[in-house]
Amino acid sequence: MILAKTTDSTRYESLHPLFKKLFDYVKGHDLSKVPAGRIEIQGSDLFINVSDATLKNRDEQILEVHRQYIDVHFPLSDVETIGWRPIETLGESMAPFDEANDFATYAEPASAYFEVRPGEFCLVYPEDAHAPIIGSGKLRKLIAKVRL
Repeated sequence: MILAKTTDSTRYESLHPLFKKLFDYVKGHDLSKVPAGRIEIQGSDLFINVSDATLKNRDEQILEVHRQYIDVHFPLSDVETIGWRPIETLGESMAPFDEANDFATYAEPASAYFEVRPGEFCLVYPEDAHAPIIGSGKLRKLIAKVRL
Protein backbone atom coordinates (compact mmCIF):
# COMPACT_ATOMS: atom_id res chain seq x y z
CA MET A 1 0.00 0.00 0.00
CA ILE A 2 1.28 3.45 -0.90
CA LEU A 3 -0.19 6.80 0.12
CA ALA A 4 1.20 9.87 -1.66
CA LYS A 5 0.40 13.23 -3.21
CA THR A 6 -0.70 13.16 -6.83
CA THR A 7 1.90 15.84 -7.60
CA ASP A 8 4.57 13.30 -6.55
CA SER A 9 3.24 10.52 -8.80
CA THR A 10 6.37 10.44 -11.00
CA ARG A 11 8.19 8.82 -8.09
CA TYR A 12 5.90 5.78 -8.43
CA GLU A 13 5.55 5.50 -12.22
CA SER A 14 8.33 2.92 -12.49
CA LEU A 15 6.38 0.46 -10.32
CA HIS A 16 4.05 -0.53 -13.17
CA PRO A 17 4.19 0.11 -16.95
CA LEU A 18 0.69 1.67 -16.92
CA PHE A 19 1.09 4.00 -13.93
CA LYS A 20 2.48 6.90 -16.01
CA LYS A 21 -0.47 6.67 -18.40
CA LEU A 22 -2.89 6.63 -15.45
CA PHE A 23 -1.33 9.58 -13.62
CA ASP A 24 -1.02 11.62 -16.84
CA TYR A 25 -4.72 11.00 -17.53
CA VAL A 26 -5.86 11.92 -14.01
CA LYS A 27 -3.71 15.05 -13.89
CA GLY A 28 -4.71 16.08 -17.42
CA HIS A 29 -8.51 15.89 -17.01
CA ASP A 30 -11.04 17.50 -14.68
CA LEU A 31 -12.84 14.36 -13.54
CA SER A 32 -14.80 16.12 -10.81
CA LYS A 33 -17.60 16.96 -13.28
CA VAL A 34 -17.80 13.89 -15.54
CA PRO A 35 -20.74 11.51 -15.12
CA ALA A 36 -20.25 8.59 -12.76
CA GLY A 37 -19.25 5.43 -14.58
CA ARG A 38 -16.33 3.75 -16.29
CA ILE A 39 -13.64 5.52 -18.28
CA GLU A 40 -11.55 3.14 -20.37
CA ILE A 41 -8.00 4.30 -20.89
CA GLN A 42 -6.52 1.05 -22.18
CA GLY A 43 -9.39 -1.43 -22.34
CA SER A 44 -9.62 -3.81 -19.41
CA ASP A 45 -5.93 -3.30 -18.58
CA LEU A 46 -6.41 0.26 -17.34
CA PHE A 47 -9.69 1.97 -16.54
CA ILE A 48 -11.20 4.34 -13.99
CA ASN A 49 -14.48 3.96 -12.16
CA VAL A 50 -15.89 7.40 -11.31
CA SER A 51 -18.05 7.01 -8.21
CA ASP A 52 -20.39 9.19 -6.19
CA ALA A 53 -20.35 7.15 -2.99
CA THR A 54 -22.22 7.41 0.27
CA LEU A 55 -19.59 7.01 2.98
CA LYS A 56 -20.03 4.35 5.68
CA ASN A 57 -19.03 3.94 9.31
CA ARG A 58 -15.99 1.80 10.08
CA ASP A 59 -18.23 -0.92 11.53
CA GLU A 60 -20.32 -1.08 8.35
CA GLN A 61 -17.52 -1.31 5.80
CA ILE A 62 -15.89 -4.68 5.17
CA LEU A 63 -12.48 -5.55 3.81
CA GLU A 64 -12.08 -6.46 0.15
CA VAL A 65 -9.24 -7.90 -1.92
CA HIS A 66 -8.42 -8.25 -5.61
CA ARG A 67 -6.06 -10.63 -7.43
CA GLN A 68 -5.87 -9.30 -10.99
CA TYR A 69 -5.82 -5.54 -10.40
CA ILE A 70 -4.08 -2.87 -8.39
CA ASP A 71 -6.58 -0.30 -7.10
CA VAL A 72 -5.61 3.36 -7.13
CA HIS A 73 -7.99 5.49 -5.05
CA PHE A 74 -8.28 9.24 -5.72
CA PRO A 75 -10.79 11.10 -3.52
CA LEU A 76 -11.92 14.25 -5.32
CA SER A 77 -14.50 16.04 -3.18
CA ASP A 78 -13.55 15.28 0.43
CA VAL A 79 -11.41 13.19 2.77
CA GLU A 80 -11.84 9.43 2.59
CA THR A 81 -10.86 7.02 5.34
CA ILE A 82 -9.62 3.61 4.22
CA GLY A 83 -9.10 0.60 6.46
CA TRP A 84 -6.20 -1.77 5.80
CA ARG A 85 -5.07 -5.21 6.90
CA PRO A 86 -2.44 -7.58 5.44
CA ILE A 87 -4.11 -10.37 3.49
CA GLU A 88 -2.13 -13.08 5.26
CA THR A 89 -3.87 -12.20 8.56
CA LEU A 90 -7.35 -12.90 7.19
CA GLY A 91 -9.42 -16.03 7.68
CA GLU A 92 -11.85 -17.41 5.12
CA SER A 93 -13.57 -15.00 2.75
CA MET A 94 -17.26 -14.35 3.26
CA ALA A 95 -17.97 -16.05 -0.10
CA PRO A 96 -15.79 -17.80 -2.69
CA PHE A 97 -13.54 -15.45 -4.66
CA ASP A 98 -15.51 -13.90 -7.52
CA GLU A 99 -13.12 -14.45 -10.45
CA ALA A 100 -15.29 -12.57 -12.96
CA ASN A 101 -15.32 -9.41 -10.83
CA ASP A 102 -11.90 -9.95 -9.18
CA PHE A 103 -13.31 -9.58 -5.69
CA ALA A 104 -13.62 -11.21 -2.29
CA THR A 105 -14.74 -9.80 1.06
CA TYR A 106 -13.75 -10.58 4.63
CA ALA A 107 -15.47 -10.11 7.99
CA GLU A 108 -12.35 -9.27 10.03
CA PRO A 109 -11.89 -5.62 10.96
CA ALA A 110 -9.11 -3.50 9.52
CA SER A 111 -5.96 -3.36 11.65
CA ALA A 112 -5.18 0.25 10.65
CA TYR A 113 -7.04 3.25 9.24
CA PHE A 114 -5.69 6.22 7.30
CA GLU A 115 -7.07 9.27 5.54
CA VAL A 116 -6.69 10.08 1.86
CA ARG A 117 -7.33 13.70 0.93
CA PRO A 118 -8.14 15.31 -2.39
CA GLY A 119 -4.81 15.75 -4.19
CA GLU A 120 -3.55 12.42 -2.83
CA PHE A 121 -3.83 8.83 -4.02
CA CYS A 122 -3.59 5.40 -2.45
CA LEU A 123 -2.16 2.39 -4.33
CA VAL A 124 -3.63 -0.87 -3.08
CA TYR A 125 -1.94 -4.10 -4.14
CA PRO A 126 -3.46 -7.61 -3.98
CA GLU A 127 -1.77 -8.25 -0.62
CA ASP A 128 -3.59 -5.22 0.85
CA ALA A 129 -7.05 -6.02 2.14
CA HIS A 130 -8.81 -2.67 2.23
CA ALA A 131 -12.08 -1.11 3.34
CA PRO A 132 -12.64 2.09 1.34
CA ILE A 133 -15.34 4.78 1.48
CA ILE A 134 -15.35 5.27 5.24
CA GLY A 135 -16.53 8.57 6.67
CA SER A 136 -19.78 10.54 6.66
CA GLY A 137 -21.67 12.16 3.83
CA LYS A 138 -21.04 11.80 0.11
CA LEU A 139 -17.75 11.45 -1.77
CA ARG A 140 -16.84 11.82 -5.42
CA LYS A 141 -13.85 9.62 -6.08
CA LEU A 142 -11.94 7.75 -8.73
CA ILE A 143 -10.99 4.10 -8.41
CA ALA A 144 -8.49 3.23 -11.09
CA LYS A 145 -7.98 -0.43 -11.92
CA VAL A 146 -4.54 -1.39 -13.22
CA ARG A 147 -4.14 -5.00 -14.40
CA LEU A 148 -1.14 -6.83 -12.98
